Amino acid sequence: MRRVLKYGNTTGAYATAAAKAALITLLDKPVDRVGIPSPLGIRFEILIKECKKLSDDTAIAYALKNAGEDIDVTDKMEIFATVKLTDDGKISIAGGKGVGTVTKQGLPVAVGEAAINPTPRKMIKEAIKEVLPSGKGVKITISAPEGEEVAKKTQNSKLGIVGGVSILGTTGVVRPLSIKSYRRSLVPQLDVALAQNYEQIFLVPGNIGEKLAKKIFNIPEDSIVQTGDFMGYMLQKAVEKGAKNIAIFGHPGKLVKLAAGIFNTHHKMGDARMEIIAAYAGAAGADTKLIQKIVNSNTTEEAIQFLEPAKLIQQTFNPIAEQVYVRSLEKIGNKAKINVIIVSMNGTVLGTSKNVRSFVN
Repeated sequence: MRRVLKYGNTTGAYATAAAKAALITLLDKPVDRVGIPSPLGIRFEILIKECKKLSDDTAIAYALKNAGEDIDVTDKMEIFATVKLTDDGKISIAGGKGVGTVTKQGLPVAVGEAAINPTPRKMIKEAIKEVLPSGKGVKITISAPEGEEVAKKTQNSKLGIVGGVSILGTTGVVRPLSIKSYRRSLVPQLDVALAQNYEQIFLVPGNIGEKLAKKIFNIPEDSIVQTGDFMGYMLQKAVEKGAKNIAIFGHPGKLVKLAAGIFNTHHKMGDARMEIIAAYAGAAGADTKLIQKIVNSNTTEEAIQFLEPAKLIQQTFNPIAEQVYVRSLEKIGNKAKINVIIVSMNGTVLGTSKNVRSFVN
């Protein structure tokens, strides 16, 4: 039997653990591990490398990021948390040395704030509340001394995150990304979905797509299959296993690539998102100025913001979804029915293939 690859934990989980350990150190004594809550509803035990009380109201702790057997540039990176006890009852979170700052719109964190994503912020607050005395507050600073150097190996600069790494994670878990092993690990989701004889299975790139699919369509979790960057591979596997009705659902950040025939959506395999959106916007009537704004957009969410005042969102994304439909049918040799729905981060339907418009509108 093949060995199962080891999972790891996200930078968000380690920042959470360091923050909780620092507060425990300040209130009681140093610890070598802490338990933290996660969005999965389970608790993780995270090892702490060192804790130290700096003064009567301040302490620091750090942990070493363990990415398991994932190909992760932040593996073994030191993640620190400094906590300062206050009397205002508030929990505030800031970024320190090596944690990037957001400088462009379109990301889930506002411009000017530390690149600590919403889920890690929530995890940190929940963990801190477990030990924070009633009526007290705390100021938390997350830092990563090696972060600025590590960030050079990421897409942060392209996204407008300067000065360091991002503190990320939607589940607290890092899944191993050995390409062949990772692709194979995705396939059992299909087996579960098809065994339930659902009328339609939903293929989504990741956690955001899954969450929105459940919210919008109120469908069983088992009918939703996460594909990661391997939408083409999973489409073909779904058909091989007998799927007859497939919905491709998700955010344009991944799905618009399919319209250009890019079915491995990892940025290293090809990235023409803005060019695709700009081309279709131009065909829908966008002027040169708007097209240029889209081409220069930092993210697809920013491009959507430019399209909205011109009232060109559906005129742009409906044809994109239709082309995704055509390309996907070609990919599977017309062996299944395909529906395509493209949605924004907040769940707004941006575009659909013609065959499902009456279903979602």
